Amino acid sequence: MTALPDTAAHNLIEMHGLTRVYDLGPQQIFALSGVELTIEPGEYVAIMGPSGSGKSTLMNIIGCLDTPTSGTYLLDGVPVETLNDDELAAIRNRKIGFVFQTFNLLARTTALQNVELPLVYAKISRTERRQLAEEALVAVGLGDRMSHQPNELSGGQRQRVAIARALVNRPSLLLADEPTGNLDSKTGREILDLFHELHARGNSIIMVTHEDDVAREAKRVIHIRDGKVLD
Repeated sequence: MTALPDTAAHNLIEMHGLTRVYDLGPQQIFALSGVELTIEPGEYVAIMGPSGSGKSTLMNIIGCLDTPTSGTYLLDGVPVETLNDDELAAIRNRKIGFVFQTFNLLARTTALQNVELPLVYAKISRTERRQLAEEALVAVGLGDRMSHQPNELSGGQRQRVAIARALVNRPSLLLADEPTGNLDSKTGREILDLFHELHARGNSIIMVTHEDDVAREAKRVIHIRDGKVLD
């Protein structure tokens, strides 16, 4: 009999029976309760849910900013719940690029230096850092803004710098939290178009949003409510 292929080895994210419980005095709050989730490499997924649904907790666990209370989470085949703080930090730096609603750029630092920052933590040489950061800025259409500081850039340009910084380590996953939340509709459209370009180039993207029209940009929408994935 021919053996079936090991498809599990090809999943970017696998969660089984994943639970996150917070102890608030004598009370236990189940932020996530028995989550089952599989995301393949190269997918563009939106996670939606109302306030208090557990989507922020799920995003924090996907991004290795938090760990589950029980259950399993495999990221590129690595069981995240078994890792210590240093190993989690290394995973975040190598495998995950973060894009936040508030950009999180260093104020008195050029676009190029902001993008170089993850490479400093990764102990990449100065020459290679500069080359990789320049390539990332060109990829997001900011080749002519490398020496500009954040206060010299528009909101959309600042978000592009943040995206370049997220991509500079060539991570397995781009994780975006309300990436258009602080932008006007025209600029938000430009950022969503950029996400489509990045997805077309093979990037895996998970976007957390509460906006239906933004979620519809993704190829798959995952709804979460009361700590459980609905579909």
